[in-house]
Amino acid sequence: MFQIFKLKNQVKPYGWGSPEWIPGLLGHTNPRREPWAELWMGVHPEGPSRVSLQGEDLLLSALISRDPLYYLGEAVNRIFGTLPFLYKLLAAAKPLSIQAHPSLEQAKEGWDRENREGLALNAPNRNYKDANHKPEVLCALSPFQAMCGFRVPGEIRRRLEALGELFPPQRPLGMALDKLKSALDKPGGLKDFIRLLFSFPREVTEELTNGILQRAVLEKAHPEFTDEWRLSAYFAELYPGDPALIAPLYLNCINLNPGEAIYLPSGILHAYVHGFGVELMANSDNVLRGGLTSKHVDVDELVYILNFSPFYPEILKPPESPTAFFSYPVPCREFSLSCREGRGPRADFFGEGPFIFVVTGGKVTIEQKTPGEKWSLEKGESAFIPAGIAAKGLSLEGTYTLYAAGVGTTDLREEAGLW
Repeated sequence: MFQIFKLKNQVKPYGWGSPEWIPGLLGHTNPRREPWAELWMGVHPEGPSRVSLQGEDLLLSALISRDPLYYLGEAVNRIFGTLPFLYKLLAAAKPLSIQAHPSLEQAKEGWDRENREGLALNAPNRNYKDANHKPEVLCALSPFQAMCGFRVPGEIRRRLEALGELFPPQRPLGMALDKLKSALDKPGGLKDFIRLLFSFPREVTEELTNGILQRAVLEKAHPEFTDEWRLSAYFAELYPGDPALIAPLYLNCINLNPGEAIYLPSGILHAYVHGFGVELMANSDNVLRGGLTSKHVDVDELVYILNFSPFYPEILKPPESPTAFFSYPVPCREFSLSCREGRGPRADFFGEGPFIFVVTGGKVTIEQKTPGEKWSLEKGESAFIPAGIAAKGLSLEGTYTLYAAGVGTTDLREEAGLW
């Protein structure tokens, strides 16, 4: 029987979330103006989706376990044994903490280590929530601002020199900035730079906050860095005394237009600052924080998992007039992200599956290539498409915008030994 499964998903009310964007997309009211930060779609135990099967309400993971070959497909079941990705709507009205995610090897080692130490999963100083890595792709649904990857040391140094003009070298902050610049002049200096930054005493971080808040003075003296001064001043207002408020001086500032995306591999320091988007990642919730947060910051563990090579993410852009599904090119075996702007006529959809569809505009009608029962998804609705359904090919019709999360584009069948 042809059946797709509409999802009932959990909302995460993190404080940085927007009270409007996710409710607006879903067509829900939010009378208490609670911050709807993320909507999770998948099987992660911290926020699992639910489905209905013949009137029975059950977890998506429980549905999959009833017939994993059908729901996951042979290759995905053999390699992962579960849905390998976590799909989200992300609504950042305020900045998320600066963060990075471990590699697969680092995650496994950290998970085992913290388990041996007896750290509870909800302990505030717990770094590893699972044994998986968390590469991710973020696609903007609205204008989206982010910080991603270290600038090259010379660029960082020029910005620190501009800031340092406000402070005599004999002042505590002046001396601290000199140490940061000296660290950048050495091989591998970005690692020492981060350690020094987070070792600043309170008197230095307070002086740094007050200095950054003199935004008008900084903009007049160095207008070429206006964007960095404005963003740093914004962070200083939100997190006074946090050394990472100068993150725009050492991280690349990125602006995405709707439909544009960035891929972030493990170990890349980043923060989503403002905007609404879809986010797709390996099925993990491992986060090492690097400032702009009231939560635990483990500098030693952060330094351990970071990639300290300068990194500027490629802006992944869909074609101007897509006539078929466009897949964002990401080098990840666990997931792939595709989008389509449907304009009425039928379009074919093929793939190994499984998939999760989310409709961000309009209405789409889905049926198998062999005509049969039809299913419709409207704006804000999401659905799980079993591998056994996707493998037969689908036909999509309507005026809609749809983002599809699936497994990676690498050849999983060969990896699973199915050739």
